[in-house]
Amino acid sequence: MIGELAGAIDALAAVDVSVLADSDSVVELFRQLSRLEAVAVRAAGLWDANREWAPAGAKSGAQWLATETRLPKQACHRRLRLGRELRTLPVAEAAWLCGAIDGAHVSALAAERNDVTAEAMARDEALLVSQASHLRYATWHRSLTYWRQLADPDGVEVDAERLYADRQANVAQTFGGAWHGDFLLDPIGGTVFSNEWRRIEDELFQLDWTTAKERLGRDPALAELDRTPAQRRADALVEMGVRARTAPRNGKRPAPLFSVLVGYETFAGRICELADQTPVRPGSLLPWLDDAYIERVVFDGPSRVIDVGVTRRFFTGATKTAVSRRDRECYHPMCDVPAEGCETDHIEPSAAGGITRQDNGRLACGFHNRHRNRPPP
Repeated sequence: MIGELAGAIDALAAVDVSVLADSDSVVELFRQLSRLEAVAVRAAGLWDANREWAPAGAKSGAQWLATETRLPKQACHRRLRLGRELRTLPVAEAAWLCGAIDGAHVSALAAERNDVTAEAMARDEALLVSQASHLRYATWHRSLTYWRQLADPDGVEVDAERLYADRQANVAQTFGGAWHGDFLLDPIGGTVFSNEWRRIEDELFQLDWTTAKERLGRDPALAELDRTPAQRRADALVEMGVRARTAPRNGKRPAPLFSVLVGYETFAGRICELADQTPVRPGSLLPWLDDAYIERVVFDGPSRVIDVGVTRRFFTGATKTAVSRRDRECYHPMCDVPAEGCETDHIEPSAAGGITRQDNGRLACGFHNRHRNRPPP
């Protein structure tokens, strides 16, 4: 049987690659690749349980596999661990074997299964796998995170406390006089930092673009800008320090905004996440609430915010907020740019009589907002 498999792969390898380079073939190749991994992982799990590696004097199955296959030991550990975990996830195992889901889904399911959640996982596994088979991975993983919040509310709060306790930042000067650093931040603190860092980086990009355009007399290519993206990020970090040092002594600190979505129907029945759609544990918000603004957004159905806006040429105010909180990312199925990186677009263009109201609005990243006005290739 293994010989037949090798022969089939040899035949595929001998085919002109252009025959397999269409969209349908690429998707099917990845599906079959995932199925093959499922078969291999399932067999390796049983092989490991039977300690077939012991007579060779190996300390573990992963050590034997890493030696014989020349794969990283970490990759071997992962596959053997998945093989063991498949025994407790029969629905996921069947879905992986038929190509409906991938090993990444199985790994995520296994990571959320513990002594506390085992009973809930047995009850909800079929639903979680069904969601995984048709949702984009990032969307499904958020749903899985919310499932864990319901299945183990105390555990997720402990996790949140551990994330916050593990925060750290280090910086040291090298022998050459340069500075090197690294940091680890919890989801909320990291978002506060990242948003401001990115905002200043965008300012520097606009400055570089304007300077290059004046120098060249035309729109520049990215390679023609004065700084690389990495250099701009470094300069933005320094600029953050300069602005902090020169801020008014009694200046007002910016306050975070938390949006409470009322009536929003999700897989887990509740929403607690940042603007970039990173799920957070409810307890993570507590240290911030004294200084935060709270915004309430009321839904009257799974996909409609109660409209409180007025008819205008551009989406502004409450109407813009309603579209942003409802859609939360670019409308295009091939895009996952979050709301903060999108524009509010008219579904029926205003030039064609489209009205500026919630049901005629959608989020679109800059690329896809312009994309629909381009002629077909």
